[in-house]
Amino acid sequence: MHAPARPSARVARLFPLAALLWQGALGAPPVDTNYYPHRPGTRWTYSSGETQVVGTPITHRGVRVVPVSHQYGSTTYTQDLIEHRADGSVWLRGVNAGGRLSWYASPLNIYPPGPLSPGRSWTGSAGTLRTRSTVTGVTPLKLAGGTFNTLTIRTETTAGGKVSVQTTYFVPTVGIVRYQTADGSVIDLLR
Repeated sequence: MHAPARPSARVARLFPLAALLWQGALGAPPVDTNYYPHRPGTRWTYSSGETQVVGTPITHRGVRVVPVSHQYGSTTYTQDLIEHRADGSVWLRGVNAGGRLSWYASPLNIYPPGPLSPGRSWTGSAGTLRTRSTVTGVTPLKLAGGTFNTLTIRTETTAGGKVSVQTTYFVPTVGIVRYQTADGSVIDLLR
């Protein structure tokens, strides 16, 4: 004779939504580990001609980072070294441009632990670079790359005494599907 199923196992089989709530009550938030996409081989192609490609994780200076290459055609112009921490937060550890690595002694917080929701804010700083990001709402978008309900994120960046503002449209597990740059240019996900 086998032991009866635990109550949480029965709930999971009978009521998937109730199971998610039950897990949350037990302190295990049901957040996808790829909430902020970082699987090797993931690629995004944008209307600007840029393709971003997630590489295989590496260890640099004792930190496990995921390289994200920024390419135009077959040429890589820059590569971000991104750290995905156990708490779900995402940090920019360094940038490789022209074969020269700029490693941040103090990494820049790109995203806090998910899930994101309207009203959530976070800050980041690396040297003299400072950012403040706020989820300002949810925006439906129909793009060449698909139809999405996006989280709209407004980021103020201060560098060298100058402030610029960028708006990104983020979809959990998909990534950024639209950028609106400081000069008002709009760059959309194509695929």
